[in-house]
Amino acid sequence: MEDPALDAWIDAGTAALGIVVKPEWRQAIRMHLAISLGHAETVLTAELPDHLDPAPVFRA
Repeated sequence: MEDPALDAWIDAGTAALGIVVKPEWRQAIRMHLAISLGHAETVLTAELPDHLDPAPVFRA
């Protein structure tokens, strides 16, 4: 994802949460967001065999 798209995500997220971001923080936030999105892409594109069962859900 390019920097302008990441900046748009940062602007939207911080506005929604009411967070003030100092200009010197933007590069670090951009880097962490890019890494997180890369990890999400890895998980979403992982192929899982059809024979696998979902994990059980325990409720109290």
